[in-house]
Amino acid sequence: MSKKNLIVVPVVLAVFLTAVPVGAVSTFSAATLTTPGVTKILVLPEAADNSPVISLGTAVDPGTGELVQGFAIVHYKQNDGNAKGGSGGSSKPTACYGFLASGVKWKAVEPWVVNGTNSEGLDTAFVLDNLTNDIAKWEDATDGLMNSVQGADVLGVGALIDNALVADTSSPDNVNEVYFGDVSSSGAIAVTIVWGVFGGPPQTRKLVEWDMIFDEVDFNWSNSGAADKMDFENIATHELGHAVGLADLYNSACGEETMYGYATNGETKKQTLNAGDIIGANKLY
Repeated sequence: MSKKNLIVVPVVLAVFLTAVPVGAVSTFSAATLTTPGVTKILVLPEAADNSPVISLGTAVDPGTGELVQGFAIVHYKQNDGNAKGGSGGSSKPTACYGFLASGVKWKAVEPWVVNGTNSEGLDTAFVLDNLTNDIAKWEDATDGLMNSVQGADVLGVGALIDNALVADTSSPDNVNEVYFGDVSSSGAIAVTIVWGVFGGPPQTRKLVEWDMIFDEVDFNWSNSGAADKMDFENIATHELGHAVGLADLYNSACGEETMYGYATNGETKKQTLNAGDIIGANKLY
């Protein structure tokens, strides 16, 4: 409860950038992050609060000097009135995977950091270990083309730190960050922010950064699938799919996939990748 109030069939894949022209700067003001006391609040633009994908505009990647785009992808609670996307009931066959944009993936391996401090009683070592294991699920689903072995090293190695982390909503800072905080948008369980090159020839497109925030103010969290709480592994595995390069799915025919765009308290089915998730990761890498 909120504290505040493998069979593949042909289909046109759902790509989240269809509503945001590549190269366009968001018409919304950039999201901001404030820090009252020790609670970090990710404030999303009001005009876009009910959209699962929010453009953060363009910025210069400090590592390469390239112009990159940013997007905040919001994971909403099922049936809360906020989440968008297609409905079920289609008689057409559906391939349950989609990409952030064609060809957009990691071209280099980078480390990531997590501040596991939280108000939910989750052990910080558990948070690090679970994220590491969740990343391994996605990497095991790839065909290993990055390293010429089975399973690519896509997101690198994580480290637990005590530093205060800040989601990069105005420009990337070359640090991939994970932490617990407060997302202003009602019903938002977690947000993953991705920066990358989403336009131009597909072979030049790439991801350059990801940040991830789990809302510990609107939602209670569990490490055991407790019926009245969000299961951390369930949500983290989904969010890491975005970090790898996969998009949300909103057709109820894909409701068993890890990348299905809604979640509920006590849900654990996203802990294990489904057929569409595996096919999508394998095709991307």
